[in-house]
Amino acid sequence: MDEERPDVLTIGRLAHRTGIPVRTLRFWSDEGALPPVARSASGYRLYDAGSVARVELVRTLRELGLGLDDVCRVLSGRTTVAEAAHAHVAALDAQIRSLKVSRAVLSTVATRGSTAEETALMNRLARLSAAERKQIVDEFKEEVFGGLDVEPQLRDRMSTFSIELPDDPTPEQVDAWIELAELVQDPGFRARLRTWMELNTPLPGQRRPPGASIWWARQVVQTVAAARKRGVAPDGPEAAEMLSELFGEADRSAVLRSLEAGIEAGAEHYRRLAARVRGQESAPDATGELEWLARALRTA
Repeated sequence: MDEERPDVLTIGRLAHRTGIPVRTLRFWSDEGALPPVARSASGYRLYDAGSVARVELVRTLRELGLGLDDVCRVLSGRTTVAEAAHAHVAALDAQIRSLKVSRAVLSTVATRGSTAEETALMNRLARLSAAERKQIVDEFKEEVFGGLDVEPQLRDRMSTFSIELPDDPTPEQVDAWIELAELVQDPGFRARLRTWMELNTPLPGQRRPPGASIWWARQVVQTVAAARKRGVAPDGPEAAEMLSELFGEADRSAVLRSLEAGIEAGAEHYRRLAARVRGQESAPDATGELEWLARALRTA
């Protein structure tokens, strides 16, 4: 009988030789990945030594995650292993990105203790396309910054506040994007930020308002940080002297209005979130320094 020839393997002997269950080998054979080399007089499938090597290749490709359709394409010569691997790498990259997003959303949900409705919203925000994310940001920037007569240097700084989530974001970037997307779509936040921007924007033909540089010039924050580190009180004489050096003869009440508007708007929080989304190292949170400066201005 053919089954008894040493150079011919029944499916049972092939299973014993390769360690693959008969049921799996039969499935691969039915799908075209492991065609028998012959049939016995009784109609049973027969295989040979080449079939053993074929099983090893099928097993390797399946363990690497390729579907049987792709395996059959490789075995039939319609594509190469390298081409199939390249396509599978791209598919794996997409799957990994999706898993990262899922992990980030679930981590945020767990941290916040979110409701089902909040979870659905965060998941939607995290999975927006690049075009959809850009639309949200563009609408926000137009409402907050549109129509303002901003000087070139300030406009350049504003342009760096773009919010672009990379194609392969980290969980931290996804988490920051979710929070930032919620923030920039909040009408209250938009209104507060617009008020602050208007206080920092000169009217046509006029000089820049007092205090307009506070949020853009890090030396102001650094000066205050150094004063706080020395233990300078905001209502003391040293603080008053520092204010004179910083603002000279400027209208202190106008400076204070601008400063308070920025604090109320949460501009510093927005700046740091935007940096996290972009994966950049942001300057330390200056909220404490700005609040100290506001107290000093109120008592000056």
